[in-house]
Amino acid sequence: MTANAEELELKDRLSLIESMIAEGRRTTERWGWVFVLWGVANITAILWAALAHFPWAWPITMMTAWVVTMVVAARKTAHRPSTTLGRAVSSIWIALGVSMMLLFPALGISGRIDEYIQISVASAMLGMGYAASAILLRWKAQFACALVWWASSVYACFGKSTPVAVVYLSALFLCMIVFGVYGMISDWRARRREASHA
Repeated sequence: MTANAEELELKDRLSLIESMIAEGRRTTERWGWVFVLWGVANITAILWAALAHFPWAWPITMMTAWVVTMVVAARKTAHRPSTTLGRAVSSIWIALGVSMMLLFPALGISGRIDEYIQISVASAMLGMGYAASAILLRWKAQFACALVWWASSVYACFGKSTPVAVVYLSALFLCMIVFGVYGMISDWRARRREASHA
């Protein structure tokens, strides 16, 4: 093989990798609604539990969000082929979700958790999910969210009562709702561009 042919093959491979990363971001943008849904669900559960002192606020809200996610996801993925990168990103989030759905109820039932530890662990786990996805997709906006989650995790270990809740609610709003809306808007713009070029 000549040096010129090797160079062209290398450029083709790099182009393929870049297109896979771009498609991974597009897929994540398409799933922006999930970030919004889970951000709203968490804020709803927090406020419902705190204001109404209703012990079933968390289980009801989380199970409802989970069912909505599964139903909508099944409909959205039914007619779309999956990619390797898409499966890698979704595996990160599925593993994170299962871990949280197992860990937090178990800690709550056992009585071995307080609100500071819960916020710290949840923020650290979310930071890990955002960072892993951001590194895979080379996405600075998502990595910025990971930094916010990690800062929330550390703050929960040292902060005082009300500011810890404010920091966590702020992280939920910024990293889930705002990031999700950003993804949804980016997806909408990309679809509009595709439609206008078709």
